[in-house]
Parts: sequence; structure tokens; C-alpha cells
Amino acid sequence: MTEWIVFAFLILGAVFNLMGLLGVLIFPDPYTRLQASSTCSTTSVMSVFIAAMIDSGISAVTGKILVITLFFFISSPVSAHIIALYAWKNEIIPWRRKGGQE
Repeated sequence: MTEWIVFAFLILGAVFNLMGLLGVLIFPDPYTRLQASSTCSTTSVMSVFIAAMIDSGISAVTGKILVITLFFFISSPVSAHIIALYAWKNEIIPWRRKGGQE
């Protein structure tokens, strides 16, 4: 039974990873690309970490994965903010829809 749960979380991680990749390829400017990649990569990595924790059971490995998960939860939004701030300071203009919808 736990194998199926682990498999489901791994598939979920792969799906979110693919969605983030498509977002990076499709979206028009660095800000929307950053949003797609950071959100989907965080969700993807968390799904894989949850699968690893379920697969390892209650052990020291689970604790180590939990610490890595907490570090990733902190570092991923911070790095996305730093990249967006760099783009903003270099005056990269956010994309706007043409046609006067304001």
C-alpha cells in the first residue's frame, strides 16, 4: 500500500515539474516565468520529499529529509525574490496585455 502512495507522490512531483517547465517556456517575461518555475519546483520537490519520507518510514533518514525540506521552504522563496529584485533593478519591464484593459 505504501508503494502506491510513494508512486502517487512521485508522479505528482513529475507533473508539477513538467508544468513549471512549460510555464518557463510559454510565459512572456521574467517575472511570470519566475512565478511559474518557483511555485512548481517547490511543489515538485516537496512531493518527492514526502514520497521519500513515506518510503523510509520512521527513521533518522526521515528526520534528515524533514530538515532538508524546511531549508528548501526557506531558501526557495528567498532566491526567487532575489532574482525578481535583480530584474526590477535592471529595469526589466513586466509584460502588459496590449489593448488598454486598465
